[in-house]
Amino acid sequence: MSVTDPHIRSEKRGTLGLLTLDRPKALNALTHGMISAIAGALRDWASDDGVKAVAIRGEGTRAFCAGGDIRAVREEVLAGSNEGARLLADEYRMNALIGAYPKPYVALIHGICMGGGAGVSVHGSHRLADPSLIFAMPETGIGFIPDIGSSHFLSRAPDRLGMYLGLTAASIGLGDAMAAGLITHAVARSDFDAVIAALADGVAVDKAIAPFVRKAAPGPLADHRRRIATIFSAPSVEGVLERLDRDGSAFAVETAQVIRSRSPTSLKLVFRQLHEAERLSLKECLAMEYRLALRTLAAHDFREGVRAALVDKDRAPKWQPSSLAGVQDVEPFFAALGSDELF
Repeated sequence: MSVTDPHIRSEKRGTLGLLTLDRPKALNALTHGMISAIAGALRDWASDDGVKAVAIRGEGTRAFCAGGDIRAVREEVLAGSNEGARLLADEYRMNALIGAYPKPYVALIHGICMGGGAGVSVHGSHRLADPSLIFAMPETGIGFIPDIGSSHFLSRAPDRLGMYLGLTAASIGLGDAMAAGLITHAVARSDFDAVIAALADGVAVDKAIAPFVRKAAPGPLADHRRRIATIFSAPSVEGVLERLDRDGSAFAVETAQVIRSRSPTSLKLVFRQLHEAERLSLKECLAMEYRLALRTLAAHDFREGVRAALVDKDRAPKWQPSSLAGVQDVEPFFAALGSDELF
């Protein structure tokens, strides 16, 4: 029997399995129940010969999915519960399921798509996005690490765009997301229903999408691609900052300021994480991220970062240590978990 959740609408329309994230007041942020319901539907449809493709969309005008319910995870950590870790384990296994899905998986993305929202979209075969897209992996700003398999796609983005996004936690729009390979097609949200109808009628996915594809305007990062490629290929976070300072452009000055505001521990972890991910499969990336996540959940910066961003909202986290120089060897974060490994 399929797992159900009040915030997930799961339905079959003709030959299409359609998932709708239905928690708009919370920007469709994923709860543990939502994750379980998505995974259950996907498993059912994978073996259903009547389902030829799967699509996922978000309810409401503001967001496709703002991520996982990270505030709830923090509360579980503070309460001494392992529920946060269980949520992440189930989410990462769902991400792996999407990445290996045997049928076309079409994400229809509008508005905010961050963190866990990327996990239920970017790993799919087709990622359609509206010009309202706001994409980010914001984890260094909350003392965490880019997870949900993001180390796999960030490490493969051209011209070190992934390292830029991972370290800065910057938000980007449609043009830059397409340039980074995160989005496959620019499609207006007003055309999403027509795409869904065509898929329900059994039209092949590429043919169903083709009439609605538009050209996306270049994003702001287009003017800085060469600069990003040079600066973010430095051999360390300190090296990145040194190159930004030496560059001296308005873009470089602003970028350096942003990076220096992020958790120093997270910055060190992300830098190594993305280099490690270059040689790993998606499943291996998720296993690595689970090791990092379990250890960062227990660390000071995660609790403090979420407090500053989502609880007290003072936007003034007190990182410990407060500088890159104070960060000890991050090797223990990457150590295997033994019987607690994700896969």
